[in-house]
Amino acid sequence: MPPQSQNSTLVDYFIQFFIHDWFASIPIAICGIITLAVAIDRSIYYSRNQRDLSSFIPQIQRDLEQGNLESAGRLSKQLGGLIGLMTEEGLRLIKHHTRNFANAFDISCSLYIRDLEKRLSVLSTIGATAPFLGLFGTVVGVVVTLKLLGEQGGQSQAVVIGVAKALIATGFGLIVAIVAVILNNWFNSVVRNFESDFQIIKLTLLDYINSSNLGSDSLPQRAGQASIQAPQGQYNNGQQYYDPNALQNQPNAQYIQQPNVQMRPAPRAANNQAAPAIGQVPPTQNIIPNLGQPPYQEPPQNTNY
Repeated sequence: MPPQSQNSTLVDYFIQFFIHDWFASIPIAICGIITLAVAIDRSIYYSRNQRDLSSFIPQIQRDLEQGNLESAGRLSKQLGGLIGLMTEEGLRLIKHHTRNFANAFDISCSLYIRDLEKRLSVLSTIGATAPFLGLFGTVVGVVVTLKLLGEQGGQSQAVVIGVAKALIATGFGLIVAIVAVILNNWFNSVVRNFESDFQIIKLTLLDYINSSNLGSDSLPQRAGQASIQAPQGQYNNGQQYYDPNALQNQPNAQYIQQPNVQMRPAPRAANNQAAPAIGQVPPTQNIIPNLGQPPYQEPPQNTNY
């Protein structure tokens, strides 16, 4: 059979399959149209938001090193796309959510990633469903062919033609599924590239926060530590007393600068309990532990005998 005749035969088989086996051909055709629509939509969306970070990151790093957040914001707006929007959002979060910057940035990042992944689940569903639709059409076609074979009394040519027409349904479904799976994998790789770019922006802004000490507060209000102030001043004629065992109950106690005061630990009593001791106040200066407890004062002694 000449090649042109073979091509016309395949086209005729496909047309007959599309007309007679409409219960399988129409769903597969709809899946193919949806796949094409999603591919066009996602390609346009990704191409509009794709940006190159190789030149953008060094520029914004220079602005952050100089502490010029306004210039970094203008550079982000000039860049545009999702990368520029995420950078602008990160600069805004630095001003309002410095202590919880990482969590706030991840929330905004998740919202943008959700837009990037929109409609990709449709491609994965079509890739998994289209082959079964084609297989369903093939099974029905084979059943119809066997029925005709029984009615006409065993004509081999009719059987071969009927099976060939039925197999077209499987081939049609496989073609649509293969295209959908390829597009789905490609678009998911694009989404992963966007996620990587978002992480680069996050690390760049975190480096600026850490280098500028924006995430820490002055003592004694540093996160995770107790805000305790030790009482200051002199007691009992210029002498101060404290119990060093109180340090065990104050794991987050701070050491604060106290001029002209030096403390020494209390000695142990006979019952192995901490006894108060007198700390002399020399003319030099050192540090005292911030225990958050009032100092122990030895009761005044009666010198009248």
